[in-house]
Amino acid sequence: MRARLVYQSRKRGTLETDLLLSTFARDHLVAMTGAELKEYDKLLDEPDWDIYYWSTGKRSTPDRWANSGVLEKLKVHARNEGKVVRSMPSL
Repeated sequence: MRARLVYQSRKRGTLETDLLLSTFARDHLVAMTGAELKEYDKLLDEPDWDIYYWSTGKRSTPDRWANSGVLEKLKVHARNEGKVVRSMPSL
C-alpha cells in the first residue's frame, strides 16, 4: 500500500501538488499507522487543486476533512517552517 501511495503522491498531474505530496509521502508515510494510510489514500481521491489549496490555507477545509489528522500533518508540511529546499524524490 505504501508503494502505491508514494507513486500516487508523485503522479498527480499538477507540479505544485506533485511536489507537495511526494515530499510529504517521502517524509511521513513510513511512520503512518494503518488508519492514517487509509485516510491518506482517501485524501488522494480528492482533486489536485483542492488538496493543494486546503494544504496551503488558500481555501477553507470542507467539513468532511475538518478533523483529519493526516491533512493537519500535510498543512504543517506545506508551511515548510524550516525553509527546506524541496525537490521531487526519486521513485
